[in-house]
Amino acid sequence: MTHDIPRPEYPRPQFVRDDWLCLNGEWQFEMDPGDSGLARGLRERPLRDRILVPFCPESALSGIGHTDWMNVVWYRRTVTIPPEWRGRQVLLHFQAVDYDATVWVNGVEVGRHRGGYTPFTCPLHGVAEPGEQATIVVRARDPRGGPKPSGKQSPRYENYGCMYTRTTGIWQTVWLEPVPAMRLGRPRITPDVGRGLFHLQIPVIGAAAGAEVGAGLYDAQGLITKASVRLGLDLHPSLDLIIPADQLRLWSPDDPFLYDLELALADADGVIVDRARSYAGLRGVSIEGHALKLNGRSLFQRLVLDQGYYPDGIYTAPSDEALRRDIELSLAAGFNGARLHQKVFEERFLYHADRLGYLVWGEFADWGCNGFGPEGDNQQPGATYITQWLEALERDYSHPCIVGWCPLNETWQLLTDRITVLDDVTRGLFLATKAMDQTRPVLDASGYSHRVPEADVYDSHNYEQDPVKFAAMMAPLAEGRPYVNLHGGQPISIPYRGQPYFCSEFGGTWWNPDAGPDEASWGYGDRPQTIEAFYARFEALCSTLLDNPRMFGYCYTQLTDVFQEQNGIYRFDRRPKFDAARLAAIQRRKAAIE
Repeated sequence: MTHDIPRPEYPRPQFVRDDWLCLNGEWQFEMDPGDSGLARGLRERPLRDRILVPFCPESALSGIGHTDWMNVVWYRRTVTIPPEWRGRQVLLHFQAVDYDATVWVNGVEVGRHRGGYTPFTCPLHGVAEPGEQATIVVRARDPRGGPKPSGKQSPRYENYGCMYTRTTGIWQTVWLEPVPAMRLGRPRITPDVGRGLFHLQIPVIGAAAGAEVGAGLYDAQGLITKASVRLGLDLHPSLDLIIPADQLRLWSPDDPFLYDLELALADADGVIVDRARSYAGLRGVSIEGHALKLNGRSLFQRLVLDQGYYPDGIYTAPSDEALRRDIELSLAAGFNGARLHQKVFEERFLYHADRLGYLVWGEFADWGCNGFGPEGDNQQPGATYITQWLEALERDYSHPCIVGWCPLNETWQLLTDRITVLDDVTRGLFLATKAMDQTRPVLDASGYSHRVPEADVYDSHNYEQDPVKFAAMMAPLAEGRPYVNLHGGQPISIPYRGQPYFCSEFGGTWWNPDAGPDEASWGYGDRPQTIEAFYARFEALCSTLLDNPRMFGYCYTQLTDVFQEQNGIYRFDRRPKFDAARLAAIQRRKAAIE
């Protein structure tokens, strides 16, 4: 990889092979407002514009910077597949394309995918082989309207409120990878702290009888343990890597230790045909009474809301260092984790969170139909909501930083005696999450419409800015009567059942004394008159939650300003607004539940 390729780092850091080719860089590009491009020959001819992949065409970094609606966009690039890959099959990977993607290579359709947040793969075997040229054409449809998970992407032309510039088309890395016909699939790594082991499920593509999968676990001193299993008895072979007691080390924010993993696949003759590298963190999440525990210890979750937007890249961080820097900025202000809000983040963010000991709640970008965001458009979610969320869970399952899942945010619908589509979707997403992952707590919906009685945790959103009123609203939790969100003064949630509880959105306090009279700028509630008034309010709000004996955590809104929403701890360009050490000192004192 050369330094002038944008975002050149390996895009799948928890399942690494040595050979790959990054296809980020200049591609041909053309907008297709009438979705007539196929009929007009855009698949066959050169496109008139140029774009810098992986940045979306709305972004300045892409070189396009077009922020009006783009119902359809096309991409085209011709590459030579490295001849040294001969004897292997070639996979074309897209880490994320928003929203409906169709991919042709050398005129042949090789893949299609719906959903703007998860990766998909196009096999090129029989279409383009090592040493040959591959002309890649991508059509991305992102039409206006219709029920689709789009997170905080504005449903209007302009940004407004908490809705921001849209993302269309390719917005994460595109890359090629050579693989053998029989090869390893991405492992599912499950830590088991109680038994001191990792349980690995390792799919094998093109499996043949007599083949063997092996795994070795390493630390800085070398091999700790290894195990292997022969294929032929189970669809997806599994094995346990048992860690000797004297080499057992838990992952935590204080000590984010990661073991290295080496995976190998051998054929029936014992010849290694595929290898890959990974890593794993040994940690357990459990519930005990009102506490959510990490490795058996109560740890107050001092989370910050992170929306993952950038002034120049929109959804895409300008560099890998920018992803890491956001975590470092959060840690410097005293937070120990984040709620990744209304967006499935780039996997590289989770890689850095794993290494920095940063707690993460994974969330789906569910806003985009009635009851799933600010627009009352009477649209209902489709099956694609569950499909796309399952893809996100599959991608991120093995990251130790993730300590909880939240498939929905601020859904709202009055609670009546009728079962609704919202009830079905909320329960379906909850059950899908629990079926995919039995190791982490699941919040059925963040704030507002709680509809699943067996949900692992319960929460609320409360943007009251008066510390006295805020304290009065949150105090009854200590007696088992939590603050519950209403809609129009009417109930929208089933009753609280004593689960662990947290205030998963609060604060949002406006601070931008430099805002001009005509500048769009807002935050929640009354603005502090001085920066000292801000510090006093921040401390009072945080202290109310830290001091509550039944509160396991909170999530402050938010890490950075995002366009017109200027209530971040940092400015949109990540410049400081406050003394981070002072905010950290406020947060880091012992919580009542710890």
